[in-house]
Amino acid sequence: MTESEFTQLTDAIFTRIGKTLDQSDSDIDYGFNGSVMEIEFEDGSQIIVNRHAPNQEIWLAAKSGGFHYGFANGKWISKRDGSELFGKLSELVQLSNGESIQF
Repeated sequence: MTESEFTQLTDAIFTRIGKTLDQSDSDIDYGFNGSVMEIEFEDGSQIIVNRHAPNQEIWLAAKSGGFHYGFANGKWISKRDGSELFGKLSELVQLSNGESIQF
């Protein structure tokens, strides 16, 4: 995958996450700064979504740990545990504020 293709794919990920959070009824703030999206909850906890271009991965960081996702067969899959990016992000949001959000 070229760097341009990676950027387009990850831009779509950030857009999808932002739209989903905007449509939720929960009080979740988020900001996007270049290659990093910070999602902040009422209690001050955060989930960080990071585009890591050198490895062509998306990284998630939360209280429960860090997760790295590579693109394979049309999905972003963790090399460590086989989880899918949007499923893990939904799980992390629910752990942070109790709300079930499907990305």
